Amino acid sequence: MNLTYKKATIEDIDILTKTRIEVLRAVNKLSCDIDMSEVEKQSYKYYERALCDGTHIAYLIFDGCRFVGTGGVSFFQVMPTYHNPSGKKAYIMNMYTIPEYRRKGIAYKTLDMLNGDAKRNGISAISLEATSMGRPLYEKYGFVKMNDEMELPENIA
Repeated sequence: MNLTYKKATIEDIDILTKTRIEVLRAVNKLSCDIDMSEVEKQSYKYYERALCDGTHIAYLIFDGCRFVGTGGVSFFQVMPTYHNPSGKKAYIMNMYTIPEYRRKGIAYKTLDMLNGDAKRNGISAISLEATSMGRPLYEKYGFVKMNDEMELPENIA
């Protein structure tokens, strides 16, 4: 393996958007028949803004010229709390490694790079949503399950 980890720039927006859709299809077990055009359009707009204003950092991983993985972190602000006086938070997302490259430390290294970016941005509150496949990686890294967070499902609001 000849792996390179590239911090994504606006020039990478097409591969980031394409990969985002692939990740969402895989995580949600969506067939290729499901229309993702609106999500794709909105993802493109998100990357267009967030890569430029610094509220999102992503890495693309290549083996030579072949794309093999990605990961990103989004930064946002909430009200300050006792445990997070700055109110700055980070959310790890879009972690993905193509199947034949899994279990080789790629996602762990990507996660470590994203954590470093968050720390350099003065953020100590980092969260993510874990699939059953990703949970062992995140637990190994030190993430712990949250018990108090709740969500209002879209169809109820």
